[in-house]
Amino acid sequence: MYHLTDTQIDFISDDLRARGVAMVSLQQDLLDHVCCVIERELDDDGDFEQFYQSAITRFYKKDLAEIETETIHLLTHKNYYVMKKIMLASGAMSTGLLLIGIVLKFLHLPGAAVMLVLGVAVLSLVFLPLLFTLKVKEQQHAKDKVVAGVGTFAGILMSLGILFKVMHWPGANMMCAVALGIVLFVFLPIYFFAGIRNPQTKVNTVVSSVLLFAGCALVLILVRAPGGTKKDYVAYTDYFLRNERIVQSEAQLLAQMSSDPSTQADGLAISQLCDEIKTFLVESETGLKRIDRDFEKNGTWISETYAQVYWSDAPEQAQKLQTLQKQIERYNQAHKNTVNFDPIALAPTALDPHERVRTLLNNLSQVQLMVLQNQRRLLASR
Repeated sequence: MYHLTDTQIDFISDDLRARGVAMVSLQQDLLDHVCCVIERELDDDGDFEQFYQSAITRFYKKDLAEIETETIHLLTHKNYYVMKKIMLASGAMSTGLLLIGIVLKFLHLPGAAVMLVLGVAVLSLVFLPLLFTLKVKEQQHAKDKVVAGVGTFAGILMSLGILFKVMHWPGANMMCAVALGIVLFVFLPIYFFAGIRNPQTKVNTVVSSVLLFAGCALVLILVRAPGGTKKDYVAYTDYFLRNERIVQSEAQLLAQMSSDPSTQADGLAISQLCDEIKTFLVESETGLKRIDRDFEKNGTWISETYAQVYWSDAPEQAQKLQTLQKQIERYNQAHKNTVNFDPIALAPTALDPHERVRTLLNNLSQVQLMVLQNQRRLLASR
């Protein structure tokens, strides 16, 4: 068994300090441990310095100072490793939930929405905040902490924005736009100029910046340009107005055939209810009760808003849709044996309150057209 001299022990102690171990208590613990290793494994006639240089490398991956850094983390952040385990577990959980949700969504199976919401919630509210907290504790420079904070915030905002988009919740476009703006105009410049100045991280910084920019660019490619959006809105509104003119024309033809309101009472109730719902949707969408032919010049067009955005503030209007469906069922039942009568056939989603406003408006106009055409055929057969 090899026995260390006082000179050799002083040499080890000085070397530990030179390698970046400044804490006295940690120096003593390491000194004791290194001495035990040397005395136990070194032969009596062995080369002390050569063995020490090989033995000391067992205590670190890059340099010995990392032991002190890890010790400080343990002393000042007692929950560091608990947080790290929770972060890894939440990351695996969110990945699993998102994977299951995506599979269920593509297969049109129940539970997809729940899995996607839970997956994004765990990712945004657990994994990313914990990742930011741990990264901030590891970073020494303020600029690195700023980069981590901005990147984490943009990631949370983007993931929530995509979730809102998939679930058709309001605010999705705004959240995604703000997230992309932060990444392109705040995070990316700070990250690029902070990392490119360091020769050790220069290549990784350039590659990561290119990938980030390319990813944002690919997302923006999928986003419709403002000009295209306006063109679509004008087309939606024009289509609705054309349907309205056809409904008015059919109503005038029916009035010319018979002025007796009793002959069209049941159909008239359905048509009036459709008009009430359409007026509410148009006013909610444009601020006007009626859209005129100069809508494009005035900028009062129908967009791609989901009707459920407006139902939340007017539940009585949403109730009218259910009333309309019941009236249509009674209307079909009352005339099912009538000659030349075509029942009002509605798809399961025709009067769905969660549809887009433009779709619901056109479906309501089609209901009116079917009622008017039935009334005309009934009158013609008498």
